[in-house]
Amino acid sequence: MKIKKHGFLLFLIIISGMWLFFTMPAPALDKQPSVYSIEVEGTVTEGTTKNIQRGLNLAEQNQADAVLIVLNTPGGLVSATLDILQSMSASNIPVVTYVNPPGAIAASAGTFILINGHVAAMSPATTCGAAMPVTMTSPGESPQTADQKTINFLAGHMKSIAAEKGRPADLAEKFVTENLTLNNSEALDQGIVDINAIDTNELLQKIDGIVVTTNTGEKRLVTAGAIVTPVPLNVNEQLIHLVSNPTIAMILLMLGIYGLIIGFYSPGFFLPEIVGSISLLLGLAGMGLFSGNLAAIFLILLGAGLLIAELVTPTYGVLGVGGLASIVLGILFFPVEPLMPAGWFSAFRLLVFGVAVIGGLLLLVIILGISRIRKHKPVHGKSEFENKTAYAVTELNPRGMVRIRGEIWQAVVENGHTIQGGEEVQVLERQGMTLLVTPVGDGEKTNPAKERT
Repeated sequence: MKIKKHGFLLFLIIISGMWLFFTMPAPALDKQPSVYSIEVEGTVTEGTTKNIQRGLNLAEQNQADAVLIVLNTPGGLVSATLDILQSMSASNIPVVTYVNPPGAIAASAGTFILINGHVAAMSPATTCGAAMPVTMTSPGESPQTADQKTINFLAGHMKSIAAEKGRPADLAEKFVTENLTLNNSEALDQGIVDINAIDTNELLQKIDGIVVTTNTGEKRLVTAGAIVTPVPLNVNEQLIHLVSNPTIAMILLMLGIYGLIIGFYSPGFFLPEIVGSISLLLGLAGMGLFSGNLAAIFLILLGAGLLIAELVTPTYGVLGVGGLASIVLGILFFPVEPLMPAGWFSAFRLLVFGVAVIGGLLLLVIILGISRIRKHKPVHGKSEFENKTAYAVTELNPRGMVRIRGEIWQAVVENGHTIQGGEEVQVLERQGMTLLVTPVGDGEKTNPAKERT
């Protein structure tokens, strides 16, 4: 009896254990962390902005743990940089900025982006800073420091960003006002960045567990062993990145102007007109994506007009040279981008020199072509049919009709002679729509179908 009782109790215990096992809430499976990675390589352009904005949106939609912006840039467009900073500040996902690989730089516009991250990091042998705005002055001089108004604005913005992210604001301000440059060790020691890491894996390990403040409040970073999903430029962003680069935009603009001028000079081929139209539209679209000098636009338009005027009213190069000079000056002074690197301005000056050389060669070809044309005798006017032979279609007494070059013309015989139909006559000159003719030879009749010219 005791055995049965103990067996029954054992049975109850087993059933109860099974019930507890199956009814207990299952522990949540650990979700592997996810990080979206965006590379900013080369000049910061409007295409860069679109790429970062798309990456931030994707990260938020897929509930990623962080967004990593990898920087290696010498600078870029002011408007694009400000849009990037605004998108980063509005992000609900923690943003980690990282200067990488070793030897990379985050200068000028790149420095603004670097210090705006919730966590900022640098690789060994990297550099940040040198954000003093510069501008193009005269053609023969190096880029000079921008006006004080621009410096004050950008310095204040840099200071504000640093203070918001808990970084030394006064030191960050010196990036703009004193062109301060720091290597990775100096930036870490002085609190500009939070971490030094050799590569992305080490960075994700080091920042794991750090608490940052986003728009939705404090968040603890979970990045150790995260899956890193790259967000490269798509086709649309690549096109915008290309045309919003001031150098490429100016090249496209000049291809457009020169293509249309060549098409105007030698119509019928169509390729210069097609290529020129497409290039001109892309160039104008690119010019609308960065800051420019309004007076320079008028110089470029004036130059194009003078080159066209050279074709219509040949002045043996006077209008053409003026037009070319106007275009070169317009291109040289059009970009007004204080966060572009100083080296860019030197390269841009070489572009302007190339534009001048190509324009000079084109102008030379046009002038030589016009000179050859003007050496030829005109094929229309009073001498159009001079000393040519024609055949009387009707009797000329003294007026009638003659055939010349397959056309029927009204004719009048000099001195009032009468010429029978079919006879050969010689044209002395054209008087309006009437030809002045005279008999040829002995007046024998010939076959009008065997007309000679």
